[in-house]
Amino acid sequence: MQRFRFYTKEDVLTLTKIRRFETKLGERVQIISNKDQLEQSLEQSKAAYVLFGIPEDLGVKANEGIGGSDTAWFPFLSSFLNIQSNDFFSGEEVLLLGHFDFTDAESLIEENAHNHEEKLEAYRHAVHMIDEEVEQLAKIITSKGKIPIAVGGGHNNAYPLIKGSSKGLHKAGLIPLAQINCINLDAHTDYRPAEGRHSGNAFRYAEDDGYLQKYCVIGVHENYIPQNVWMDLVNNPFFDLITYEDIFIHEKRNFIQAVAHATGFTEDTHTGIELDLDCIEHTLSSAITPCGINKLHARQYLNFAATDCKVAYLHICEGASFLSDGRKSDTTGKLISYLVSDFVKAHTAL
Repeated sequence: MQRFRFYTKEDVLTLTKIRRFETKLGERVQIISNKDQLEQSLEQSKAAYVLFGIPEDLGVKANEGIGGSDTAWFPFLSSFLNIQSNDFFSGEEVLLLGHFDFTDAESLIEENAHNHEEKLEAYRHAVHMIDEEVEQLAKIITSKGKIPIAVGGGHNNAYPLIKGSSKGLHKAGLIPLAQINCINLDAHTDYRPAEGRHSGNAFRYAEDDGYLQKYCVIGVHENYIPQNVWMDLVNNPFFDLITYEDIFIHEKRNFIQAVAHATGFTEDTHTGIELDLDCIEHTLSSAITPCGINKLHARQYLNFAATDCKVAYLHICEGASFLSDGRKSDTTGKLISYLVSDFVKAHTAL
């Protein structure tokens, strides 16, 4: 992991607003004891969750989207570390590891690619490099019996999280084969053809490479399902989807029933929990939507999934504080901090 920056206690406290008579999460979260002996340090840590950031937008740009998914991690971290440490959430359950830094790759592409086609090819090539780094970390964390919590970046990172977690859980003897399931709350299936790695085809590559067994996506917008993808999904007995329209327009089932269907469909083995912020109404992302689920639904989804799944990992992606077209939001980071804390509180309570 050449591009990973490990955090020190000083890094964390710099972002933590210390206040008299209060204790913040930043004062309680665990930090890696020895970055040069990562596996041993993880093994010795009592934290159940390992939190890290993937602030990149190479995968989104490789999918011809609007850049900005690299801007959510740091606002999230600032908000998360200043949550109150209390009986609901002490912070000691979480080991804050650090974040990946792929800015050098992005700068190289911007400086040397001369047209759209060259940039697209270079972005997709760079995503393979991201895949390798993220996969390695996910494998190490899961092999030590910990749950990775990955925040930031494009949905391309679902592929290395699935692949790395599958390998790590298999190595730990927790699954017989190197395959896991996934549930995904998303406006899109992210099952586009394998035309080169990007944020729109992570689950296609994960299945093609034999690491994804069952996949259920909730809240897909019918207007944004390519016909070829729709046919692939409905003809695959290991895949399922429930559209946004079926839940909220046709009212075939309510939202919690839809989530329960997804957790039931994938209950036979460890399951990755995915949440793409572009499904939440008016939440800044490359594919921001005026019509989607609300923030309460997203919180309910993570609360339910945390208690009803054999959790492999949690991945919250695609959110942005700033987009490359100039749009910005001051609340994305705080929203993600609510979502992560909801998940940890629900799962810890089991």
